[in-house]
Amino acid sequence: MVVIPPPARAEKITRYLKPYLLKMHFTNKFVHAQVVHTPTATVTSSASSQEEAFRTSMESTRDTSAAAKIGKLLGERLLQKDIPAVSVFLKRDQKYHGKIKAVVDSLREAGVKLL
Repeated sequence: MVVIPPPARAEKITRYLKPYLLKMHFTNKFVHAQVVHTPTATVTSSASSQEEAFRTSMESTRDTSAAAKIGKLLGERLLQKDIPAVSVFLKRDQKYHGKIKAVVDSLREAGVKLL
């Protein structure tokens, strides 16, 4: 089996990019959030309401309280990896409201700065 590494971007481009992007995905059942390191195109840290530890302790895995818990957990994981700041990537149809606001605000409360 041959493993192909992700393409590395030119230094000229990565100098102007924000290195860590927060991406969120919401389904009818779960909340997912991950931080991607853009120069290497790898996932640095992620959290999901689909994880075993969360499913047992939460009433619902898809509402705003679940999104807030996911943001708090992701913030703690980022600080353990010495990542103090991330930038938020919102898709065209995503607005800063509801679950997205819950994830971003709980990230801020955990101590991660948003660019």
